[in-house]
Amino acid sequence: MTDKFIFRFVAGISVFVFLVVIILNRHLIPAPAMVPSFVVYLPKLNAVLNGTCSILLLVSLYFIKSGNVPMHKRINILTFCLSSLFLVSYILFHYLKPESIFGDLNGDGLLSAAERAAAGPARTIYLVILTSHIILAASVLPLILLSFYRGLQMQVEKHKKLVRWTFPIWLYVTVTGVIVYLLIAPYYHF
Repeated sequence: MTDKFIFRFVAGISVFVFLVVIILNRHLIPAPAMVPSFVVYLPKLNAVLNGTCSILLLVSLYFIKSGNVPMHKRINILTFCLSSLFLVSYILFHYLKPESIFGDLNGDGLLSAAERAAAGPARTIYLVILTSHIILAASVLPLILLSFYRGLQMQVEKHKKLVRWTFPIWLYVTVTGVIVYLLIAPYYHF
């Protein structure tokens, strides 16, 4: 496969995932009238998957620094699979469940002045973390896919150059995914 094909493939997958997230998250396709009972478990599952991926990324770094390339590859394949499962679960949750609003204590989908005041500066902190998380999550997918390809093809120098950017962004996204869950969890109303 040529680099041109790989770049087009990665761009196509990245754009497709981005569009699916937007279409389902913005409910451009109507969600079912009844929220399925399993949906209540998806946020916690997503946090567990993100937390696990955070740990696995650090374990992967340990193995490559130790020169254990086979274990580094295995851990990264597992991390990639868990991140893919996370993406499916995330899309499903945000498609099936109306948006939760930080500070919405009564679950009416609106943030009153009293609720905003009660949330205080924690709401601003949450929104800053969430915004950086979303922007970096959207931008890291092509980096992950290209890094993965370069690593599996043993294109070590190209892989190293990409991973200098991919690793810290991917780690940040997985860690902040857990933080976002912990911050918004009190405002989930099922």
